[in-house]
Amino acid sequence: MSPAQHTLLAAGEASEHRPLIITLFAVFVAATLVITVWAGRQTRDAADFYAGGRQFTGFQNGLAVSGDYMSAASFLGIAGAIALFGYDGFLYSIGFLVAWLVALLLVAEPLRNSGRYTMGDVLAYRMRQRPVRTAAGTSTIVVSIFYLLAQMAGAGVLVSLLLGITSDGGKIGIVALVGLLMIVYVTIGGMKGTTWVQMVKAVLLIAGAVLLTFLVLLKFHFNVSDLLGTAATNSGKGSAFLEPGLKYGATGTTKLDFISLGIALVLGTAGLPHILIRFYTVPTAKAARKSVIWAIGLIGAFYLMTLALGFGAAALIKPDEIITSNKAGNTAAPLLALHLGGTHSDWGAILLATISAVAFATILAVVAGLTLASSSSFAHDIYANVIKKGQATEKQEINAARYATVGIGAVSIVLGALSRDLNVAGLVALAFAVAASANLPTLLYSLFWKRFTTAGALWSIYGGLVTAVGLVLFSPVVSGKPTSMFPDVDFHWFPLENPGIISIPVGFLLGALGTLLSKEVPDTGKYAELEVRSLTGTGAH
Repeated sequence: MSPAQHTLLAAGEASEHRPLIITLFAVFVAATLVITVWAGRQTRDAADFYAGGRQFTGFQNGLAVSGDYMSAASFLGIAGAIALFGYDGFLYSIGFLVAWLVALLLVAEPLRNSGRYTMGDVLAYRMRQRPVRTAAGTSTIVVSIFYLLAQMAGAGVLVSLLLGITSDGGKIGIVALVGLLMIVYVTIGGMKGTTWVQMVKAVLLIAGAVLLTFLVLLKFHFNVSDLLGTAATNSGKGSAFLEPGLKYGATGTTKLDFISLGIALVLGTAGLPHILIRFYTVPTAKAARKSVIWAIGLIGAFYLMTLALGFGAAALIKPDEIITSNKAGNTAAPLLALHLGGTHSDWGAILLATISAVAFATILAVVAGLTLASSSSFAHDIYANVIKKGQATEKQEINAARYATVGIGAVSIVLGALSRDLNVAGLVALAFAVAASANLPTLLYSLFWKRFTTAGALWSIYGGLVTAVGLVLFSPVVSGKPTSMFPDVDFHWFPLENPGIISIPVGFLLGALGTLLSKEVPDTGKYAELEVRSLTGTGAH
C-alpha cells in the first residue's frame, strides 16, 4: 500500500467513525465551556481576571503550568520530529525540559515577589512607567502571537486528518474555529477559567501519553533496544537515525542552526509571557517555587514519554506515510494511535479519536493561556498605565482586556492559516527565540543590575525583538523551502531557521549599551526596595 493510500486509510477510518470523533470533541469543548462559565461567574475584579484571585496551590499551579507548557509542539511537533529525524528530533524535548531550571533558579520567585499581573509591573517598578510598559506590552503580544501560530497550525492539521478535510479552505475554517473558542474562554473565564481548563487538559494529556507509551512498549515486549532498532530500520536511515546529525549535522549551517535552537530553547522559557503570568496565581513565593518543582516533574515525565511516541511512530509507520499526511510530521502521534489500535479495527479508530481529542484539548488550553497573557499585558500595561495614565477603573481595564482578546484572536487566525504546513515544534522554538531575545535580558538586568536604566530596557526589548523577528522574516521558515510559510517565493538571505544565536546576544548587548550610554541616573533606592522585595517577598501583592 502506498503512503498516500495509508493516509487516506487514516482519514477513512476517522470518517467511518466521524460521529464518535465529533462526540468526543463536543464533550470536551462543552465540558471546558461549563468550567469557563462557572469560573467567569466568580471573576469579580482585576485580581480574579488576571491572577485567578491568587488562590491556587503550588500543586494546582504546577499542574496548570505543565498544561500550559505541554502544547501542540510537545505532543504533535516533537513526536513528528523524532519520527522523521530520530536523535535530532529528541533534542527539542531536552531543550524544553532543561529550560525549566533557568526559570526556577533565576525568574520564578523574584518575579512572583516583584510584580502584580504582568512582566511590565517588574520593569516599571524602578523605571519610567510609560515607555517600559509600552515596550513590555508590545513584546508580550509579539511573542504570544508567534506561539499561537504553532497551536493554530497544529489544530488545522489534527482536525483535517480526523474529518478527512483536504481543502485549504476547510483547514482555514478549523483554525478560525479554534480562534473563536479561545476568545470565548478568555473573555468569559479570565485566569480562573483558563487555569482550570489547563489543569484538566494536563491530566488528559499525561494520561494519553501514558496509554500510548504503554501500548508501544507492549508491542515490543518492553524491550527498548528492540523498539529503537526497529525504528532505525523502518526509517530507512539505519544506525544514523539513532545518532546525532541527521537533521543538524549535514553542513556547517545546520550545526550552527542546532546551537541556535538549543540556546533559544534553554533561555526562552524564562521569558515566555504566558508562563511568567502563571507565577502570579499563587498566594506566596514558596507556592511559586513549589509549582515550578511540580511542573518540572510532570513535564520531565512527559518528555521521557515523547521518546516512545516518536520512536514508536518511526518503528510502526513508514516515514513517507507520515510526510504524505503532513509535510512537517505533525500527525505522527495520531497515526501512531491508529496503528496501535489496528488500522482496520474499531479500536484503532477509537484510539485515534481519543488521542486527537486530547491533542485538540491541549491546543485549546494553550491558546487560552497565550491569549490571556497578551490581552492582560495590553489592558494592564498599555491601556491602563499608558493610555489612561493609571486612571482606568478595574472594570474599564477588564473590558479593554476582553476587546484585546478579540483583536489578538483575529490576528492569530489569519497568521495561523498561513502557517498550517510548518512543524509546530519549530514554530514554538521561534517564539522561544523572540522571548529570550527581548524579554529575558530585560528581566534579568532589571532584577539583578543596579545600574540598569529605562534606556537600557528599551534598547534591549525593541532591539532584541526587531532583530529576532527581522531574521525570522528573512529565514527559510518564511520563504525558500517546500516547508516554508511561502514555499513558492524565495527572499531569504539569513541561512538559519532559528535566530537565537544572533538575536539573544544582541538583546543582552543592547541592554548593556543602552544603560552605559544613557545619561539617566538610576534610582538606587528603588533598586534596593526591588531587591529586598524580590528576594524576601516583603510588600509583595
